[in-house]
Amino acid sequence: MINWLFLNNFLYKIYSFYSMKILKKLLKWSIVALALFLCYVIGCLLHGTATDFQPEEKIALPIKDNTQASIITKNRLTFLNWNVGYGGLGAKSNFFYDDGNPFFFSNGKMVRSPKSYVEENIAGISAFIAAHPADFVLLQEVDYQSKRSYFINQHEQYLAQLPNYNAHFAVNYKVQRVVIPVCEPWQVMGKMESGLSSYAKYQAHKSTRYQFPGSYGWPDYIFHLDRCLSVQRYQTAHPDGKELIVVNTHNSAYDGGTLKNDEMAYFKQLVLAEYNKGNYVVVGGDWNQTPPKLPFDAASKAVGIPTDSTYNPANIAPDFMPEGWQWAFDPTVPTNRQVIDILEYGKTAVSLVDFYLVSPNISIKKVEGKNLKFAYSDHNPILLEIELQGLDSLNNSTNEL
Repeated sequence: MINWLFLNNFLYKIYSFYSMKILKKLLKWSIVALALFLCYVIGCLLHGTATDFQPEEKIALPIKDNTQASIITKNRLTFLNWNVGYGGLGAKSNFFYDDGNPFFFSNGKMVRSPKSYVEENIAGISAFIAAHPADFVLLQEVDYQSKRSYFINQHEQYLAQLPNYNAHFAVNYKVQRVVIPVCEPWQVMGKMESGLSSYAKYQAHKSTRYQFPGSYGWPDYIFHLDRCLSVQRYQTAHPDGKELIVVNTHNSAYDGGTLKNDEMAYFKQLVLAEYNKGNYVVVGGDWNQTPPKLPFDAASKAVGIPTDSTYNPANIAPDFMPEGWQWAFDPTVPTNRQVIDILEYGKTAVSLVDFYLVSPNISIKKVEGKNLKFAYSDHNPILLEIELQGLDSLNNSTNEL
């Protein structure tokens, strides 16, 4: 007769033995996997810290000189300002970093856009630049050699649309390996080299990168941009020897406003010093804040897009600059959109954060936002025409905006 009690106990002991063995193996391999992951994270942080880009406050920029025009002889000048979104933030794309906490997971959002999207965006940006050859072209978020845009040298590609232009490139994002999202090592952002591209029909006699003050705490600063100004000096035919100072800026985002305050104070001191010398000053860029007194929903209402109170960049203080300084923007065209989701024009939240600042000795003749509906970038381009006061023009032919 079978002793069922004995058999049951025997089978239970066998089950318990092998269950414990399996559990021990699972625990062991879980610990090993966790240890390897921690080693990976720590290694990335140590490598990032050791190789962190730490530029000096002032760096002379190399000038790629393709023009013979060394002196500005006309008093009417045109500008094109555009954050081109590294070719990766066109209408078909979203971006993981704008959605929740992106440090660990992408949450189903794009870390980088498909290569076909990037190539399509760069082609569209290039075509627009070629069709609007302003005297000065100021671009932000231009990738020089970055994984996120498949290592396409966009600085040179855009220069190819502007024959006989001076070219200047100021790095503001240089990381050997951006390891976010940390828990998805197969699709981290990777190598990053990006910055500000400035092009001109005139020969700059000096080009300088100015490092903004302020920084994120460790380890954030390893993977964030090193924000800067790109400043070029041009001689004019003014009898008093006045120079035209052209500034390209891209102020901080994701900082809660703390870094921008330091950046704006530094910037203000620099441009006022130049104006006090008698020079002309034009600043263009992506400020990541709205012009003084402009309601945050002005651009939304102008194009019939519902406003979103959660997408509300802060205003620059009305008294930030002394009397006479002029903010040049087009309130009828939004210049930036949210990238949490793929664009749904008419519903996606928009704002106006791209514009110019000009000194009191300059007259603004025209400002025009070009509503490309964010087809190739999460920003729209802004065109400007100015007149340098007191400069008797020898040649006043002006490019069509």
